[in-house]
Amino acid sequence: MTPQDRIRNFCIIAHIDHGKSTLADRLLEITGTVDKRKMQDQVLDSMDLERERGITIKLAPVRMKHVKDGKEYTLNLIDTPGHVDFNYEVSRSLAAVEGAVLLVDATQGVQAQTIGNLYLALEQNLEIIPVLNKIDLPAANIPARTEELVKLIGCKKEDILAVSAKTGEGVGALLDRVVDLVPSPRGKEINPARALVFDSFYDDYKGVVAYIRVVDGKFRRRDTMKMMATKTSAEMLEVGSLAPGFSPKDELETGQIGYIVTGLKDLSGCRVGDTMSLSSAKDALPLPGYKEVRPMVYAGIFPQEGDDYAELRDAMERLKLNDASLVYEPEHSPALGYGFRCGLLGMLHLEILKERLEREFGIHLIVTVPSVAYHVYRKGSNELEVIKSALDLGDPGVIDKIEEPWAKIDIITPVDYIGGIMSFVQDRHGNYINTDFLSEGRAMLHYEIPLSQIIVDFYDRLKSISSGFASMNYEVFEYRPSDVVRMDILVADDQVEALASFVYRDEAERVGRRVVESLKKSIPRQQFVIKIQAAIGGKIVASERLTALRKDVTAKLYGGDVTRKRKLLEKQKKGKKKMLAMGKGSVKIPTEAYLNVLKR
Repeated sequence: MTPQDRIRNFCIIAHIDHGKSTLADRLLEITGTVDKRKMQDQVLDSMDLERERGITIKLAPVRMKHVKDGKEYTLNLIDTPGHVDFNYEVSRSLAAVEGAVLLVDATQGVQAQTIGNLYLALEQNLEIIPVLNKIDLPAANIPARTEELVKLIGCKKEDILAVSAKTGEGVGALLDRVVDLVPSPRGKEINPARALVFDSFYDDYKGVVAYIRVVDGKFRRRDTMKMMATKTSAEMLEVGSLAPGFSPKDELETGQIGYIVTGLKDLSGCRVGDTMSLSSAKDALPLPGYKEVRPMVYAGIFPQEGDDYAELRDAMERLKLNDASLVYEPEHSPALGYGFRCGLLGMLHLEILKERLEREFGIHLIVTVPSVAYHVYRKGSNELEVIKSALDLGDPGVIDKIEEPWAKIDIITPVDYIGGIMSFVQDRHGNYINTDFLSEGRAMLHYEIPLSQIIVDFYDRLKSISSGFASMNYEVFEYRPSDVVRMDILVADDQVEALASFVYRDEAERVGRRVVESLKKSIPRQQFVIKIQAAIGGKIVASERLTALRKDVTAKLYGGDVTRKRKLLEKQKKGKKKMLAMGKGSVKIPTEAYLNVLKR
């Protein structure tokens, strides 16, 4: 048996909150990878944000040792996120392994993201190991959940393992199952060295650090590595495995997962999805990379202080290295100055990006209203124009048609909530396709829906309607013609560019009223009356007035005729009128006002 035959590469895939990180903790504990006194919850979740929110945001690789039948095996595990917004992290993990543990919560059963991640794993031809978790809970219904899994992946009942990641029950049997079922890596040591870069990050002292899966050949410390797409070369300062911290080795062999310290200071030199080889390997062919990620949501991110633009640019470069699904380009707004138009995978992705920029780099930000990318056709031209911001739409008179992205959405819910969910999705312009019944009182609803209706608060509303039981997964599949218009927001007769947005023509009045009411509550009062208006073209569809602060000009009077008091009030009234005429554009809108408009 060669060393390569004793390697098993696998990842854990599941819906959010089904216990992936807890299972990873138990695997590390049982294999003795992490010392018991250093053990803590969510060992692989290194970010404060992940620990606070209890979600995995970044994939995390780790190497373990496991002895079965007197033989020692090397197990390389990649823990993956569960939320739909971090789907790209999951797809990258799957490309680096041969097997996947499909984890299902025995109390909740199969959820939408379970199915979404399972399809991703099947596309990669991975060995699937079905596992039921949380069997120690009183609410666990093992027979019903087993039936669901059998129906979903067509396996036998005895193929499904029942474990408790919290207590460790059945986790040892899972390790044995991984050794038995997951195939060993298929690469050859004699071939030219090739490795897939599935993640990377920037370290202030070490430069760019790449996480790689070695497909063929070996990578030794002090060899010169070469990136095939970017043609960048550098000496490998350190190679090693993750256990879960950096554990330096002399070399990384075929089939292993580990890290390489490149020492590169140029962040564009080592991109995720690229093939790493050696300068000495002349005949190496690039590996198939990842599908180019398609952003779903676009939002403008601007620094509150204009001086912070250079810092923001550096921060975006660093985060881009760590988050391959982030797409951004420079943008200038007369109201907000210089910033970036960012393409993201969803609203949680936007929220996490904003928090990471503020925490890790100390930059205070303004985020504009998120929108999707529309296809615009101008009159007299067949050329397609992709518009990511409402400001780029231009004159509505020369537009022939606008197309918007549509998504297929799967919603899994207990049958008691079907009525409420159906009317909610219908309100959001969804087209019903059909319903599949999974098991005892649970159904999967299939819909087609405009992407713009999902991105802001769809998931939150779905959770509240279903008392937290429903789950969803979506995928964009085509563009369709749509009757959308640009809505501008005017504050004190000045257009606020950051709040311009796309709305459906028939909903413009309702949306406009909501935005102006939200701004009225958020903008501080001034010494003059402020008009807040929502307009489509030249037509005002909603309007509010923020009353002026009243200064008591009669405070200094201590008697005399009432006409003295009236005279002062009349004088003040004239001054207010003059200030209203002059007070155009002198209103500073606080960041909270922008954020309140984002929340529906």
